Amino acid sequence: MKHNPDDRRDNVERIQHNINHTIKNMELAEEMIEKTSDHKTKEDLKEKNERRREALNGMRAEIQDEAWDREHGYQ
Repeated sequence: MKHNPDDRRDNVERIQHNINHTIKNMELAEEMIEKTSDHKTKEDLKEKNERRREALNGMRAEIQDEAWDREHGYQ
């Protein structure tokens, strides 16, 4: 059985897609926070957005690494 080689050519685009999707979810959550009067829902959404912010930091670091690797031939 042959293993598929690691194809990293689209990693930058895939990570950017994930960043865009995460930002959109954060924006939607902020809209919900403004509209809801339920305190628990607001707190849950705020906590979720904080985790998303942390994830974004990691994705941004990862995209920089992948872009550098792409420019230098994935060695």
